[in-house]
Amino acid sequence: MNNCVNIVLGKEEITLKINEQANELEIEECLRQKIPELKKLYQDDKTPIFVTGKILKNREMDLIKEMIQKEIDVKIEFDSPKVLGLHGIRKVFSEEIHSSETKFFRGSMRSGKKIEYEGSIVILGDVNAGAEVVAGENVVVVGILRGLAHAGAKGNKKAMISAVSIESAQIRIANVVKEMQRDLNNEETKKTYAYVKENEIILE
Repeated sequence: MNNCVNIVLGKEEITLKINEQANELEIEECLRQKIPELKKLYQDDKTPIFVTGKILKNREMDLIKEMIQKEIDVKIEFDSPKVLGLHGIRKVFSEEIHSSETKFFRGSMRSGKKIEYEGSIVILGDVNAGAEVVAGENVVVVGILRGLAHAGAKGNKKAMISAVSIESAQIRIANVVKEMQRDLNNEETKKTYAYVKENEIILE
């Protein structure tokens, strides 16, 4: 992808806008070509750099920071949240998920256990009440989900939650929260799939 990184010079900061469809290799290649242009802007100025446009993975943020700071002594800030969860969301991000990196956890999660991952999380067991699963993409539980599940934690409303039975008191997808009704936990109304439709979590 050509020209996936654009430089915008502002009064208080320089903004790097990254195309949402660009992958890590394309960002690296394009940024390497843009760094000489950045260096010219920093001959007499220490204006901070603000990186926006794409929700970046932690390793992509680290790559961008390392490449720039290797050549320029400058402060770099990212629009992408470093911390997963509702408090880390700075903007709503929506895109169709074709694939994502996946982390597998073997065994059931006990109360007090918490797992966070930028991609999708698959739990090969139950998630008990008091346990928490926070994923940047999808949450899949090959067992019963009784604890808190937060999918699309960086703002992806296309993420989903799936389990043999969803019996949590609360689930979250992006910045949408669903308080579960008690009757949903009955066998007759067992739910196994949750997704966002028209800014509301739907259970099926």
